[in-house]
Amino acid sequence: MPSTPGELVEVVDSDSNTIRCLACGHRCLLREGRRGICKVRYNDGGTLRVPHNYVGALNIDPVEKKPFFHAVPGETVLSFGMLGCDFRCSYCQNWQISQTLRDEAASHQYTPITSDELIALGRSRRTRAVASTYNEPLITTEWAVEIFKKAKAAGMITLYVSNGNGTPEVIDYLKPWLDGYKIDLKTMQDAHYRRELGGVLQHVLDTIRRVHEAGIWLEVLTLIVPGFNDSNDELWDAAQYIRGVSPDIPWHVTAFHPDYKMTDRSRTPADTLIRAAEIGLEAGLKYVYTGNVPGHTGEWENTRCPTCQTTLIRRYGFMVRENKLAQTGGTCPQCGAAIPGIWT
Repeated sequence: MPSTPGELVEVVDSDSNTIRCLACGHRCLLREGRRGICKVRYNDGGTLRVPHNYVGALNIDPVEKKPFFHAVPGETVLSFGMLGCDFRCSYCQNWQISQTLRDEAASHQYTPITSDELIALGRSRRTRAVASTYNEPLITTEWAVEIFKKAKAAGMITLYVSNGNGTPEVIDYLKPWLDGYKIDLKTMQDAHYRRELGGVLQHVLDTIRRVHEAGIWLEVLTLIVPGFNDSNDELWDAAQYIRGVSPDIPWHVTAFHPDYKMTDRSRTPADTLIRAAEIGLEAGLKYVYTGNVPGHTGEWENTRCPTCQTTLIRRYGFMVRENKLAQTGGTCPQCGAAIPGIWT
């Protein structure tokens, strides 16, 4: 796969060519010739090599599919991904891409493309945004920033769809070029993160706080998996943590479907999502949304004014059926309350 020297790196020992990668929370110590946990960042003679000039997936999507509900609703986004991941989630819904270098069953191919070609494609299709998604974008951050610089010059907004296993260094690196960041808060149990996902809960919690403090628009998603993270106590803990960072952060609670190595349980019932959404509201979050069950959870797909309860954006799945904020630039037309997000 094409690669280029990476910038998110520190030299640990120049004599032995030992370096440390700073792109994700694993902070892999790489001796010469070794690859990181992600399998795509590696030490080549003391130089960190990182993915460049290819995609593993490329599509035009509704921005709601990412999902972002408070960022240019109803617009399209040029979605690109590469290969590899720093996690190993047993229920990954993009496992053919994310696990392709770790699992022989996931033999996904890549397509060479330059950042200029990507932006030209986005402009030709009149996409309002560009998003690094599908696999974990943190491990290909240098490539994303190259694209984002050109995207912003072309008038597009820039988005990340990520597991949130970040570092202070990678958030600082992204901050000048990234407009919106969606983080998966997969569980509030550190043991689940370590055993089932290959991560550390605190890294994700810290990244949620850092992204918000950096002024990057943030939305958080929890995929509700029956028997894994669907207890009232765990949902309450997740909602309270997000509320402690900011009550204005949208929380998406979405339905699981059996996939990859987790096919031993059923899809998430709509009633479970409604229960999770009600817990989020009770915890003090102003914007809570259900997902992956269009038309089955009542008003929980819609954006409502937290002050006067006027329905501002009406949705069905990924479709925006009504958007009253389009005319106001982000304020409730009924009471004038400001609704946080990226509306223009």
